[in-house]
Amino acid sequence: MRYMTRLVDPWIAEILASAPAVMITGARAAGKTTTALRHAASVVRLDNEPEAAPFRADPDAALRDRPETVLLDEWQQCPEVLGAVKRAVDSERRPGRFILTGSVRSDVDPALWPGTGRLIRVQMHPLTVGEQLARRSGLFLDRVLTGDALKVPPDTPDLRGYAEMALRGGFPEPALQLPGRIRSQWLADYVEQLTLGPPSSGKGPDATRLSAFFGAYALNSAGVATDTTLCQAAAIDRRTAQAYTKLLADLGAIAELPPWSSNRLKRLTRAPKRYIADTGLWGAAVGADAGLVMSDGNLLGRLIDTFVTNQLRAEVAVDPNRPRLHHLRDRDGRHEVDLIADLGVRGIIAIEIKARSAPSPRDARHLAWLRDQLGDRFLAGVLLHTGPAVFGLTERVRAVPISAIWS
Repeated sequence: MRYMTRLVDPWIAEILASAPAVMITGARAAGKTTTALRHAASVVRLDNEPEAAPFRADPDAALRDRPETVLLDEWQQCPEVLGAVKRAVDSERRPGRFILTGSVRSDVDPALWPGTGRLIRVQMHPLTVGEQLARRSGLFLDRVLTGDALKVPPDTPDLRGYAEMALRGGFPEPALQLPGRIRSQWLADYVEQLTLGPPSSGKGPDATRLSAFFGAYALNSAGVATDTTLCQAAAIDRRTAQAYTKLLADLGAIAELPPWSSNRLKRLTRAPKRYIADTGLWGAAVGADAGLVMSDGNLLGRLIDTFVTNQLRAEVAVDPNRPRLHHLRDRDGRHEVDLIADLGVRGIIAIEIKARSAPSPRDARHLAWLRDQLGDRFLAGVLLHTGPAVFGLTERVRAVPISAIWS
């Protein structure tokens, strides 16, 4: 199968041209190893016992004299390799020596070396639509910021088309190679495996409760569900819910956007906005196909919001402007903005997501409110919708089809 260039490819190449080591993190089956192999001269698969055994016995000797760049795949299966990488980098800090792929848990487990100052981490997401279609028109937020034309591709889908696209998800195998029924089974199996926890974790979590927790999380994706709501759905206590949240985040299955704050605005919620990190997994977790989603406005709204947010999260991970994604909501629910891309001292881009084809200025009222509150700090407002046209709604606020993200 032909390799599909990923958003992270240029960034990985740039890092390896100057820095000694890079760690690629992300969900299982997102394509980390396939991408890393494009940048490596040799590979050690540490989930293969014959290859891992020398690294357990003498990691420094096992690492020595291998053709560089060396890919150390599934490093968490043999954590001893991290110390060997540290010592190798300290002894000779030339660029392009090592790539590590696997678990993201190194920085939260005190028994493991996090690589601070010695490797640069790259977060890899499931395939975006732009990657699947091989569209390379530049990062969406950058085009909004610079005023470049936001073009609409000729194959822009309608609302049902967006729903079907979202439910395919972004994991390369099911999204690109498997027909509908087999794809659905692949995604269902993935969700089931999530409930068992990581293979190397020893005693795993209670699969039934974790499954219920993930299902509740999915039903509340693109929302600010409280811990109490999720705890009650899974019949667990708050401490267990926090542990499950951390586990699923470490596995790349969920993501949380922090609330945005400003000294110009008061009484904003401090609760995160919660997302399933792939809409194919979302569909499997809630048991929804396109027909069901199109008959339920609540599910449709959550699916489209989650889908768009995940497209942008993948781009933000490689954006040189380093925007930070947040959400905004005040405590009484009068004002709410789906996404805030915070560019630091440069200002913010505010984004609303609507599962409708003909948005009106009223649909942009929260964006207009935020513009008026922030003044020059408000760089642009974008209302992403499922229709076919780009048009102005009010000052510094445009309605833009979702497909412009990958146009």
